[in-house]
This record gives sequence, C-alpha cells and structure tokens, in this order.
Amino acid sequence: MSMAYEEYMRQMVKPMRAELTNAGFNELTTEEEVKEFMERADGTTLVVVNSVCGCAAGLARPAATQAVMQAEHAPANLVTVFAGQDKDATAVMREYFEGYEPSSPSMALLKGKEVVHFIPRHEIEGSSIEHIMENLLNAFEANK
Repeated sequence: MSMAYEEYMRQMVKPMRAELTNAGFNELTTEEEVKEFMERADGTTLVVVNSVCGCAAGLARPAATQAVMQAEHAPANLVTVFAGQDKDATAVMREYFEGYEPSSPSMALLKGKEVVHFIPRHEIEGSSIEHIMENLLNAFEANK
C-alpha cells in the first residue's frame, strides 16, 4: 500500500478512535499492548472491536459509550481494538474470544480472560442503539 493511502486512513479513523477514547476506553494498538493488558486483566472488561463501517459509527460506538455512562455496574475496564487498522492487536484480542467467529464491529464482556457475553456484528447491524444498550446493560448487571 502506498504511504499516501496509509496516511489517509490514519487521518480518516481519528474521530472513530476518539469517540471511544474520549468516553474512557483504552485503545490497544499493538499485539504487545493486548498481551500486557490481558495478562493483568482483573474484574470485568468491555472490549469493543471498532470498525470503519456504518453500523460501528451509527450503532456500536454510541451504544457502548452510552451504556457505560448509564450503567449502575459498569465494567472495571474499557478497552478497544480497531479491526482493519490495528490488525495485529485485533488478531491477538480475538484469540481470547474462543468459540466466537471474528466479527467487526463486535463487543465482548470478559471476566478476567473469559468471555461471558458477546455481541457480534449481526446483532448490531439492523438493531437500534437502545436495543444494543439494553443488551449491554443486562450483561453488565448479570456479571457485576
């Protein structure tokens, strides 16, 4: 790929990254960052696998940020990886989602390193923000 394309993509996704980081999500951009985080993962963690698609922009990111803000029992940790951008980080994070097909966007609620709730793209695309938020809030409550 050309350097111009790579720079264009970095610039294009900045606001997509910021939507989650501004809401308190820690962005994991390298394989090492994911491994380091997961080695010390304690309590509950919401992982958002971010994406450039419309369902990430219009549904996944807003639902995740709003659910965390409204939750009585929000996860202790909020992290995100960006599919298609930070490929190594995303691939390593997906290794922890045993039994779940790669999907972006998607969201996983973990207790320690174990996935206790997973929302794949097909449950995001075509849903309402409210429905996705309810799904997350119920998972947070059930796994507090």
